[in-house]
Amino acid sequence: MKWVASWLALGVAVPGWALPSAGDPAPTATGWEPGNPLSLVVLQEDASEVLILRAERVIVAPGRELEGASVLVRGGVIEAVGKDLVAPEGATEIRGAVVCAGFVDAWSALGIDGEALVESGTSAATRSADALDVFGSDHLRAEALRAGVVAARFQGGQPAAVGGIGAVARLDPSLDAEAALLQPDACVGMAVGLTVAGSGQYIRQPDGSFTVDSGGRAADPFDRLSQIERVASNIEAGRAYLESQVEYRHELEEWEKAIAEKQAELEKDFKKAKKDREKEVEQAREKGKEHKEKSYKEDKKPKLPKHDEDKAALARAANGELPLVVEVHRASEIRNLLAATAGFDRLRLVIAGGSEALHSAAALAERDIPVIVWPSLRGKGGADEFEGSGPSLAAELSAAGVQVLLGSGGRDASATRDLPLLTALAVGHGLEREKAFEALTIGAARAFDLDRRLGTVEVGKEAELLVLDGPPLVTTTRVQYVISGGRTVVTPED
Repeated sequence: MKWVASWLALGVAVPGWALPSAGDPAPTATGWEPGNPLSLVVLQEDASEVLILRAERVIVAPGRELEGASVLVRGGVIEAVGKDLVAPEGATEIRGAVVCAGFVDAWSALGIDGEALVESGTSAATRSADALDVFGSDHLRAEALRAGVVAARFQGGQPAAVGGIGAVARLDPSLDAEAALLQPDACVGMAVGLTVAGSGQYIRQPDGSFTVDSGGRAADPFDRLSQIERVASNIEAGRAYLESQVEYRHELEEWEKAIAEKQAELEKDFKKAKKDREKEVEQAREKGKEHKEKSYKEDKKPKLPKHDEDKAALARAANGELPLVVEVHRASEIRNLLAATAGFDRLRLVIAGGSEALHSAAALAERDIPVIVWPSLRGKGGADEFEGSGPSLAAELSAAGVQVLLGSGGRDASATRDLPLLTALAVGHGLEREKAFEALTIGAARAFDLDRRLGTVEVGKEAELLVLDGPPLVTTTRVQYVISGGRTVVTPED
């Protein structure tokens, strides 16, 4: 097998490699180390399912770029990034002005069955992944891909106080459910203070999506306060359940240790004990009495706590294994929520919506709590919890040190295709373009534990990539190609 080696000023770092001798198999690049002045790129000749993307700029990550560089994709994974890459024979070559990571909608309704989206009887263990609908809304998925959105987080049970476990899925309509699911366990979702609609909170649109019924009434302030208390009590129930499991495992280990020690002791003294018993039996026989065997009472085995799926899901959130995404908007509710959750050290809280979150910006920044902003122009007449929001909210929160993520609101499946335009609206109202780009890429990936798989253009990550004809998030820039799962799913002809 042939190989090509190039020393680059910036490229893929492969520490510890030496040039191969004749007959050695060609190694494969497995790492990226920015700042390494000399990096070795080794490309294999096998060109099956190989793409090479060449661009004037490769945005590796927010604030890290390569000029005149290329990205090699093989088998759905980024294999090399750098300048002067030599493509294997037969590789498909794609050229453009900019290559960057694909966008992720952190708060979407696209991908989930419409009935599951509006289900009000969900619990903590309800899995949104089970309601992934790979057969519906194909045209909306295709439009989202053409806009550069490759994946979305969706959450069932939007009207419910506890919506269950959310998921992240690719939007390529050609994928089956298994291939589409990127993160089946992305978060635990809850909601506080949402509008209670009279005729139904969501209205089905002709294209199958849902929008909010603006004829509803706001939840009673005392009820909203009790909802926050329920959030805290749910987390506490999860923590207590986790502690009971940990305590059981500890007690079981102690019991097994005690049993093993007792067994070893009995085995060690077996001969002596046997002689003592024979002597006791003989003495009892001589006295004409019945010999009573000494009973050995074993310590009672600890009892396994009763399994509870809902508490198990809440335990994952309480322990920080899954982020807890709470949709909450009003200033008082956000403030009370922060106070109610302050004692849960492991909790990874994420605020969705946060229309009046600016009042608590200092506390959100101090606790490193992200806010998923829906940067749309809703105006008056809708649900009152959104009235404090505006197109400048993302910029104001970011300027205050809050980590901002961006989403299409989680209500209307068609809105995901508009996410780049909504983001451009936020940029136009003061959000730094690099912060906006981070929110749509590595920021969203990091929030839902996908940052080792996507969100940047780095070796070893899955190929969820865009090829643009200009800078990202500029209204005049167009998406030329979209690579998802290592496959070209959008071309200029689309």
